[in-house]
Formats: sequence, structure tokens, C-alpha cells
Amino acid sequence: MSCVKPLPVTKPILTHKFPLIDTHTHFDAPLFDKDRPQQVQLAYGQGVRHLVLVGYLQRYFERMYEVECLVNSMTLSSASTIEANKHDKSCVKAHIALGLHPFYIEQHTEHHLMQLKRRVAERRPLAIGEIGLDTFTDTMKQPKIFDKQKKFFEAQLDIAVAYGLPVMLHIRKAHAEALAILKAHKYDAQKLGGIAHSFSGGEQEAKAFVKLGFKLGVTGQITNPNAKKLQRAIQAAVDIYGIECLVIETDCPDMMPIMCQTSNNHSKEYKQAPNNKLDNTNFHDRNVPANLLWVLSSLSELLMIPHAQLAKQLWKNSCDALKVNWCYPVQ
Repeated sequence: MSCVKPLPVTKPILTHKFPLIDTHTHFDAPLFDKDRPQQVQLAYGQGVRHLVLVGYLQRYFERMYEVECLVNSMTLSSASTIEANKHDKSCVKAHIALGLHPFYIEQHTEHHLMQLKRRVAERRPLAIGEIGLDTFTDTMKQPKIFDKQKKFFEAQLDIAVAYGLPVMLHIRKAHAEALAILKAHKYDAQKLGGIAHSFSGGEQEAKAFVKLGFKLGVTGQITNPNAKKLQRAIQAAVDIYGIECLVIETDCPDMMPIMCQTSNNHSKEYKQAPNNKLDNTNFHDRNVPANLLWVLSSLSELLMIPHAQLAKQLWKNSCDALKVNWCYPVQ
């Protein structure tokens, strides 16, 4: 195996590829501007067939739609690839989720909520997200800041209910508070779907979110042999609910799989840095959609389930979570 790094790439990740859905990306980030078409081709070559562009700040919503249009207008340059997929206009399909990220709560306004609702009504995205609660820093824990987070979380859950859309949750160091809000709210993940993106809680929280109807989003963190808490939480949920409770994601340019790391900067969560590192990340430190296959491989090893079986189930799980009916490609 050889992991996907910045271009050029000369070796595939795995000998066998499996159709995959990247349920959470920030592929619209400017650090992909120089080689986005090439990265789409690389992603397709590693099995990615759908990717979701997920919102975090209102001012970038239009940029997301522009990237969605670009990706969906592409046909891959390989003649054999085009011939094999001649019935598909686009070999990798991009989709939009719109939301106001809790870490940026001080930048969000009531006007942004109104704009979000208007866009949802006019252009109906795939999902609402990423939304939720975050107390990772001392600032985020301040009562006034946290109260605003809760207000925006509930308001965006209201939008999801009003338009019958699944949500993508961002919950960091606030799982109990988020669960309390979800249990009291009209949002029903059993009916509407939803994903606990980049799940980082413990065993009890994992089981609680799945019980509510959410799938657990597994990122490149699962590739880290030191991520014992995460591995135990995923295993505990699977022991009770089966592999039906999981989906996978890159969260690119964040959450670089450990085997793809080339510098000391990989632990940073770029989009969550106060100075918008998502827009300034070093080109060589970014995660890319093509690395999703490493998440599948590591999850397969953890759960002791064959790649092919797991990939097919994860596809179905993603469709269930997003309330879509995307056909599993015939290999």
C-alpha cells in the first residue's frame, strides 16, 4: 500500500478498490484550488463516488456551490475510466450540506440564520451541518458563548425539521449537553437520519447517539494506534448495534490518516482554528478525499470485517443517514 500524498501520485493505496461515500469534507477550501480537478480524479481512482461539502461559515456558502458545480461538471481524463462510466456525466458526485459551525459562534449572526433558512428553502441542500456544540477552549465554555451555541444549534435543528433534512453534528467536549438538547427537540434522527460527524466521545456517548438514530462518523483518527478511546467507543457501539451504525469520512483537509502524515502538523484541526486555518493550511499537510480508503482499511482491521463486506455496508449506512438512494456501483 502507498498512501495518497500531494501530486504526483504513482501508486494506488490498495490493490482492490471499493465504492465509497465521503460523508464529510471541506473540499471547497482554497488550498484545493490549485489541483482540485486532479484530486477528484485521484479520489475516483481510490473508490470515492460521492462526497459531501459541509458548511461552517455563511460567507463561504456560495463558494461551496461553485465547487459542487465544478466537481459535478467533470468527466475524468482517462479514456478507459470514461468508457467504463459512460452513463455517468460525473464520476464523482458532490453534494452540499449547509450549517453554521459552533466553533465560529462569535462570527454568526441572526442574519446568517435567516440567510441559511432562505438558501435551504431555495436550493434544498442534502443536509444541515455542521451544527452542534463545542467547548474545546476556555472561550467556548463561557456561559454567554455557550448559550449562543445552544441557541444556534436549536435554531438549525428547527430548520432541519421544517424541511425534513438530516443533520451533521459537530460535538466536541459537550456530548451530554448535546444529547440533552436532541432528546428534548422535535428532531427525530430515526426518521430524518443524521451523522455524529468525527465522533470523539466515549463508549456510553457512542451508544447514546446511535440509539437516537445517528450514524457515527469515523475519520482518519481511527488509523492512529494510540486512539484507544475512539476504538473502544466504535467497538462498543458495533457490539450492540452492528456495523449498521457507522459511516466514514475524511473531514479533509483535516484528520489526516497517520500513515499519510509527512510533517509534524497533522494533529491540527484546521477548520476549527480561530484564524481560519482551513483557508491557510500548508499544501503538503492537507488530507484529501482519496485518503478515505485508509479509513476503510483501518476500520476493517479494527472490526475484523473484510473490506468488501464493510464497504458495501458503509455505502448503505451513508444512504440511510442522508436519506438518499444512491445505487451501489457494480464492480
